[in-house]
Amino acid sequence: MTKTLTLIAATALLTLGACSKKRPEVLPPAPVGSGADTGAGVTDPNAGGAGGAVTPGSDADFQRSVNSNTVLFALDQYDIDATARGVLDSQVDWLQRYPNVRVTIEGHADERGTREYNLALGDRRANAAKNYLAARGVSPSRMTTISYGKERPIEVGSDDQSYARNRRAVTVVLSR
Repeated sequence: MTKTLTLIAATALLTLGACSKKRPEVLPPAPVGSGADTGAGVTDPNAGGAGGAVTPGSDADFQRSVNSNTVLFALDQYDIDATARGVLDSQVDWLQRYPNVRVTIEGHADERGTREYNLALGDRRANAAKNYLAARGVSPSRMTTISYGKERPIEVGSDDQSYARNRRAVTVVLSR
């Protein structure tokens, strides 16, 4: 009887150990010079020149000059709609003025769904934006993509408005 109880207890422990969650992979840090506040007070050194002037070709110049650096998507979608085309067309105009500037396109998702699903969806969103820019004449060699899935929300909340703002692709100018 004692052997049976010991065997059952050992089996239960092994089963529970096999079902435990794996630690998530560590996400890469935000792109250097992304202009985003990383929480450590680090911002794009090209954001402003002397006296607050914006350096031409910088992320700050990009954000000031384009309709938006962000394209929003519908739930579980990654297609480029008419609103997204308007945003990306303004980005094309700016990128053609600065042919040596490189960008990273970040794909994001809202908090619903598994981590793996949202990373894949963020990747499809980033690549949809990249492919649109490339089709409009921006060299693909100037663009990289990364997916953050649901790991970097712009708005924390579990409501439709928060979800809508987090389903996005963001174009970030890299420092030279």
